[in-house]
Amino acid sequence: MNKSQPVTTSQDNLWYQGLRTVMLGVAISLVLVMVKGIAGITGHSYALVADAIESLSDVVSSLIVWVGLKYASRPPDMDHPFGHGRAETLVTFVVVGILVMTAAYIIFQSIVNMRTPHQMPAPFTLVVLFLVILVKEAMYRYVLHQSKKTGSTSLRADAAHHRSDSITSVAAFIGILVALILGDGYEAADDWAALFAAGVILFNCYRIFKPAWGEIMDRQIYEEMVTKIKALSASVDGVLDTEKCYVRKTGLNYLVDLHIEVDGRIPVFEGHDIAHRVQDKLKDAGIGIIYVAVHVEPKDNPHIF
Repeated sequence: MNKSQPVTTSQDNLWYQGLRTVMLGVAISLVLVMVKGIAGITGHSYALVADAIESLSDVVSSLIVWVGLKYASRPPDMDHPFGHGRAETLVTFVVVGILVMTAAYIIFQSIVNMRTPHQMPAPFTLVVLFLVILVKEAMYRYVLHQSKKTGSTSLRADAAHHRSDSITSVAAFIGILVALILGDGYEAADDWAALFAAGVILFNCYRIFKPAWGEIMDRQIYEEMVTKIKALSASVDGVLDTEKCYVRKTGLNYLVDLHIEVDGRIPVFEGHDIAHRVQDKLKDAGIGIIYVAVHVEPKDNPHIF
């Protein structure tokens, strides 16, 4: 027995929060692109220019996340009975791809710059970077909070992108500071900082990719959700026990495959009614479950495994 339902108002609010969070990040990143780009060019700092490029990739990836969230928020329909949530996970892979290309470009340009004599970075670039670090770290914490609140994989990826931007800014700050303190001959410290930042970006790519891959492959990593599902199901009158329980995540929502055990001597109709009550209980619990397939097993069946 299975049953799906449209996305509820509370779930609509979660999607709206996600979309609003992304657009806030886009607006802030656009401002930072201009500030860092101008400061990097006029201040002769490639680390700061690389940082601006990273912020530009933030803008692009955030816009892609917004499009993905917008599409994924569509309710289930005849052609998509499980909803459109997987679009949100797929968008995460696009964000990872953008980050990898960004890191590759920074690495390439840093090596080119190391082979080319250039001027010492200007001291004012340190002030710019310090302010940028504060802004991006605040954005990281805010977006991460929203990703936990909504359960959004793509928002988590977006938060990691903001953290990458913050780390690249810290690396640029250290590189410029080293170059300014040690003086002539250490101009390349700025470029080494950019290389380090690229390495951090690549590491974050792995951290973003791994959970998204597990989600798209239906990896069973929702122990807390399974515990809640079994407890709620066991509270339904007529359910003697729960057996297997599998959970799949789609966007901000969950699909559940549950085996319940009932008295094997009751009529089929009564077992059917118990299954319906379990479905209603889970969907009304406010934990994002939009689809439940309930398999009814007799408690006294010796072949259950």
